[in-house]
Amino acid sequence: MGFKETHLQEIEFKPWNMEEVQFTILMHVSQFAGYIFPLAGYALPIVMWVLFKDKSESIDAHGKNIINWMISGLIYGVIFVVLCFFLIGFPLLWALGICFIVFPIIGAVKANEKIIWKYPGAIGFL
Repeated sequence: MGFKETHLQEIEFKPWNMEEVQFTILMHVSQFAGYIFPLAGYALPIVMWVLFKDKSESIDAHGKNIINWMISGLIYGVIFVVLCFFLIGFPLLWALGICFIVFPIIGAVKANEKIIWKYPGAIGFL
């Protein structure tokens, strides 16, 4: 009488029931949620990162890059608002607004290529 071999199936990691690459793309694109719901563009990427950062190095790295950019962008925004009193802040705020649109798109494209892209100008807080 022989023993039956039981094989444990490897549990595949699927955050929110999607592939990891799709999830990292969504992390970058979720920054646009703030244009529809106030502060959601900040909250959603942070929540996504916090929930799954310990389960995936890729999600952790993308999340850190996104959060570093969001914090840096806020700091730049405050500085540029102050510089508006000297008129130089207006074009700088305009350029920062463009960056808040373009950088998440580039980050999502790079995430699709499985590349961890550091946002230009982001200060490394995390």
